Amino acid sequence: MVYVIGAIVIVLIFLVIGFITRKKYYKEIDKLEAWKIDIMNRPVVDELGKVKQLNMTGETEELFESWRKAWDDIVAVELPDIEDFLFDSEEFTDKFRFKKAKESNLKIETILTNVESKIETILAELRNLISSEEESRIEMEELSNKYKMIKKTLLIERHIYGKSIQNLEMKLDAISTKFHHFTELTENGDYLKGREVINVLKDEVQTLIEKVEKIPELITEVTTILPSQLNEIEEGHKEMKEQGFILDHLQIDKEIADLRKSLQTYEELLEKTDVDEVDSGIADLKEKIDILYVLLEKEVDAKHFIHKHHDETKNDLTLVKETNEKMKEETNFVKQSYQLLEGELEIPNSLDKQLGKLIKRFETLELKIADDSSAYTTLSDELTDIREAIEKVKEDQKEFTLHLQNLRKDELEAREKLIELKKKTSDALKIISKSNIPGLPNDFELFMEQVHENIQDVFKSLNEKPLNIKAIQTYLQEAINAVDALYDKTIELVETVVLVEKVIQYGNRYRARNPKVAEGLRQAEEYFRNYDYHLALEEAATAVEEVEPGALKNIEEMINQEVI
Repeated sequence: MVYVIGAIVIVLIFLVIGFITRKKYYKEIDKLEAWKIDIMNRPVVDELGKVKQLNMTGETEELFESWRKAWDDIVAVELPDIEDFLFDSEEFTDKFRFKKAKESNLKIETILTNVESKIETILAELRNLISSEEESRIEMEELSNKYKMIKKTLLIERHIYGKSIQNLEMKLDAISTKFHHFTELTENGDYLKGREVINVLKDEVQTLIEKVEKIPELITEVTTILPSQLNEIEEGHKEMKEQGFILDHLQIDKEIADLRKSLQTYEELLEKTDVDEVDSGIADLKEKIDILYVLLEKEVDAKHFIHKHHDETKNDLTLVKETNEKMKEETNFVKQSYQLLEGELEIPNSLDKQLGKLIKRFETLELKIADDSSAYTTLSDELTDIREAIEKVKEDQKEFTLHLQNLRKDELEAREKLIELKKKTSDALKIISKSNIPGLPNDFELFMEQVHENIQDVFKSLNEKPLNIKAIQTYLQEAINAVDALYDKTIELVETVVLVEKVIQYGNRYRARNPKVAEGLRQAEEYFRNYDYHLALEEAATAVEEVEPGALKNIEEMINQEVI
């Protein structure tokens, strides 16, 4: 019984799976059916109808026939085949022959995909033809208007185009021929070929418009403006030579001749309507003309510069020479009182040699100016170099003179500082004297002796003849450092002595009842009597801190309050 029930259950399961699978295949068949209907409803016939409105000859007729035949094949052959396969798929699905149904569906899908691709191709080609006809018609109208505008311009203003008018009219005729060719193609139904002609026409018309716009301006540049500028340069060049300017190095005549040849070439190119080459060539030619103007102007400016600064430079050389002589005398006077380094002593002589060379250069320049055989720009450059060299000598003179003046200043400052150091040393000794210190530690006395020697070194160096300022400044700095250190050590020594005394006094309260404190204080007093105040403070502070931590800090605060 159990086996029977189990078999029934299995059969039921298979039936359920079968029905579910069949339902899925029915859905696929419905989708394929809907796809077929959608393909049949594509607007191929409508689009073919639009083509019939065109000239049904030539290329258009051939294309129309190929599209109509392709659509007829789809409707008459391929779609009916799909209908048969759909029927087979339904029959296989009804009988649960799913494998066969799947194979049939795949065939249908393949055919539908192929058919849809063909239809898309047909529609794309149809629309391309129709849009080409529409766009060509619109663009042809625009091009026709532009053509008329060009023709009108060349007719009314032909005199401003010179010899280029013949080539321009030839290009206009060539464009007209293409217009006629386009008309023939469209009348014969060759709309796509006509579209190609339109694309060529657009470029040619635009190029011709640019030529028509630019050529008059370029002709004016080449035949009037630029030749006038060359004549102006030529005339200016001639006048300047008559005025004594040396201009052979500029080769103006050769440059003008070359530029005129270029203008002749540009005229010939304009006759051929080669606008772009002429346009770029004129830009280069203008730049060369500007350079010629600049070169001539530089010569004029150079002449003015020479006339303006010649006498001034001559006077400067005289003044600088006189200044150097005075500086040499001052150097000889100063070196009697101050030691100068060997390099410093050579500075006036070195500057004297430089001035000698500058004077010779200037004299040579004067001969060239008088000789009228050199370009003013060359003479101007030489004069500029001489003037810059003079300014450099002036700076060196000023710097060395200031150095000589500073020697006396440095001496006075050193003497004033020496007085300050002596006073500060004396102040340190007074502090020691007023503090009633029992005695001074050996290292402190030795340091005081060293300070005294440093001060003496400064004093001796200031009494030498001639003075060595660098040595004085070295000894002075050593003395300053030593005196500052002495003063600081003095303050520290006095403060240490006072603190030791206070700590011992404070610790006396524990001396009687604490032997260890008593011993520490005794040892501190021993160090104190031997002037070793730092060890004395260390022993006393250690002894007191053991019985009263923080006592040293309290004592320091008490001392500070007393000072305040």
